[in-house]
Amino acid sequence: MSEAGKLSPQDTARVLSEALPHMQHYDEETIVIKYGGHAMGDEELARSFARDIVLLEQTAINPVVVHGGGPQINAMLKKAGVVSQFAAGLRITDAATLEIVEMVLAGSINKQIVGFINAAGGKAIGLCGKDGNMVIAKKSTRRVVDPDSNIEKVVDLGFVGEPDKVDTTVLETVLGRELIPVLAPVCAADGGGSYNVNADTFAGAIAGALKAKRLLLLTDVPGVLDKNKKLIDKLSAADVRNLIADGTISGGMIPKVETCLYALERGVESVVILDGKVPHAVLLELFTDHGAGTLIHR
Repeated sequence: MSEAGKLSPQDTARVLSEALPHMQHYDEETIVIKYGGHAMGDEELARSFARDIVLLEQTAINPVVVHGGGPQINAMLKKAGVVSQFAAGLRITDAATLEIVEMVLAGSINKQIVGFINAAGGKAIGLCGKDGNMVIAKKSTRRVVDPDSNIEKVVDLGFVGEPDKVDTTVLETVLGRELIPVLAPVCAADGGGSYNVNADTFAGAIAGALKAKRLLLLTDVPGVLDKNKKLIDKLSAADVRNLIADGTISGGMIPKVETCLYALERGVESVVILDGKVPHAVLLELFTDHGAGTLIHR
């Protein structure tokens, strides 16, 4: 290392050489990356992420970026004076909320990510699930048990949906042509209208339909943790089900790993849950022997 803390030319060449087998492994393959959490709100991390995505495309990988935007949606709802209604801890997306969700996800956030990738030398295009009927969603409901009566009831979440049909025509037209699709999880409803879909679930549906080599879920945690809060670096689908059953995987991690299982069942080779706050997390996972996060495989 030099005095400035940068790699010497020789070390840089060695690092690039060691990455070659990994680059060959993913040559012309599709990688779906779900990008969200606090990493999106940090401009330096966001620009670093954008450079990494451009690097993937330059090494003959086909990256597809799916993004969320929960914190930004919350901020805009507050600014607009729209009060969210909750049922059993879940946000109900009414018409007023949906309007802001669509505006923020398919508008400002999507175009900001597109702008960062283009500024890094890429050619990103912003799309959402409604474009080309890419994803048709159906209404999502949740069953919850009332803590007072212990009676199970169905919660109507309003305009919250889950993927029902995926048409990859638009993506197949774009991929392999130096274009990087950036997708917002706003989807069409069958017969018209819109649904807000969870970004993890949306990414799993896209990855499955594309038969992606990898699905990377960038989160705010290192990955799946064991009961001692230590990172588990590799799990099979059967291991995941066992860890859910014994309570090791709980809370908000359950829907994430369920998305992983969904994607694996539809042909994705493997899924990784990793910490998006770690600089160059995507490159560490794909181009080094050490990887990052928890790898879940069939």
